[in-house]
Amino acid sequence: MELTKNLLLVSFCLLLITGQEAVAEDSVNVKSYTDKGVMMYGDRSQGSKPFAKDPLVRKFNGHYFMYYSVPTQPGIKGWRIGIATSDDLLIWKKVGTIEPEQPIEARGLCAPGGIVIGDTLHLFYQSYGNREKDAICHAWSKDGIHFTRDPSNPVFRPHGKWTCGRAIDAEVIPSGKNLLLYFASRDPSYTNQLIGVAAAPLTSDFSRSCWKQLADRPILSPMLSWEKHCIEAPSVIRKDGKLFMFYAGGYNNEPQQIGCAESRDGIHWKRLSTRPFLANGKPGEWNSSESGHPGVFSDDDGQTYLFYQGNNDKGASWLLSKLKIGWKKGAPVVMPPVCKEAPQTSGS
Repeated sequence: MELTKNLLLVSFCLLLITGQEAVAEDSVNVKSYTDKGVMMYGDRSQGSKPFAKDPLVRKFNGHYFMYYSVPTQPGIKGWRIGIATSDDLLIWKKVGTIEPEQPIEARGLCAPGGIVIGDTLHLFYQSYGNREKDAICHAWSKDGIHFTRDPSNPVFRPHGKWTCGRAIDAEVIPSGKNLLLYFASRDPSYTNQLIGVAAAPLTSDFSRSCWKQLADRPILSPMLSWEKHCIEAPSVIRKDGKLFMFYAGGYNNEPQQIGCAESRDGIHWKRLSTRPFLANGKPGEWNSSESGHPGVFSDDDGQTYLFYQGNNDKGASWLLSKLKIGWKKGAPVVMPPVCKEAPQTSGS
């Protein structure tokens, strides 16, 4: 009997190690870029081409965690949330995938936002594939890999004449005694993508009954020519008493580009420029189809990084990269230039 138990234990350990290695093999760090100190990451779990979108980076338990969207079915369907870790923000190793558990997640889950409070990482993410019924969900983790779902999911949907009721692209940031939740929605015609905001007490459990929509209107709508009919993927950071929102303008590959706006109260926003903060690349560059879905991250040492997605094949593949952000005259600026070379996606 003891021998049988030992054999079972060994078999379980081997299975666990093999599973971890299989997950790690999905990671693609494009060597032609990382050798130059430029992050370029993809996920091959859905096929031969690397595919990763919607980056969120947080430091947790002494490591950098990146959560991102990855499809698991042909036709870019069956969205899941991939999990990768890094010690240097350059080389990433996939360590897990968040799979559907609740009915609202049955068709997919993706586009995570998150915050570390104490010893817990809270993840806010969207359901996928339900059009107007997609909504924001909540889960939490003590190790960054295994998550407990909020029983009240979905925790938030918007309401009012300005919205079709959909909520995607969650972002959260503390403000006073509240946690602000930014999200993207559509107008009733399902044509224009808009940004809204809600709040819950920081001392709450962030379940459905805790959230209150703060404005019966979009707080940011597409107005500039390059934003076309879409503003989405809000990512917010606080600097010198102001909030700065990086957002995606234009739907995927139109091209999508990144803009920036500022606010004192988190509700009223002013664009910093009529031009994109980060434009798509030129023909032949790795991000010629778009520079999109920003994810801003402030490290423990005060350095600021902007993670974002891009591709040069109209969405047949997607890669994640980052830029260092500096601050001049109270506004963010891109420090290094956007990488000019097209990546060889066969890198390991």
